[in-house]
Amino acid sequence: MAEASKTTRRRRLGHAVIEVSLMAPWIFFLFVGVFDMGFYAVALICTQNAARAAVAYTASSQATSADAIGACGYALTELNAMPNVRSLGSCNAAPLTVTATYLSQGVDQAPASQVTVAYQTPNLIPMPVPGLAAQFTITRTAQQRVKSALP
Repeated sequence: MAEASKTTRRRRLGHAVIEVSLMAPWIFFLFVGVFDMGFYAVALICTQNAARAAVAYTASSQATSADAIGACGYALTELNAMPNVRSLGSCNAAPLTVTATYLSQGVDQAPASQVTVAYQTPNLIPMPVPGLAAQFTITRTAQQRVKSALP
């Protein structure tokens, strides 16, 4: 009787090993996909924050309304968590491009500053899915009214 229960246990363990070995690639593939999507979501949020911080700086006065170099500094600070931005010193080529423009008439017909931040994500984990890009370029534009000097 004891011999029969040992054989049954071995068979159950053998079935479990086979089931896990068949499901492991799918579970790993789903984990990698979720990990990639999480990274891209963080990149999207950081890019939006970089555009907002940069336009807050450029809209502080008319003298800084088209200062792309100053806006670059604020964008670099916000995107410092991204692995391919940490060593950058400028924002005029991929993976990070920042442009600042003075608009004589913004959305509300008042002078405004507009900042566009384009960030190219690194190729994190290549997935063998047709049509899925390895890198994404995220572009965010923010516009804010330029503060006028009080008399």
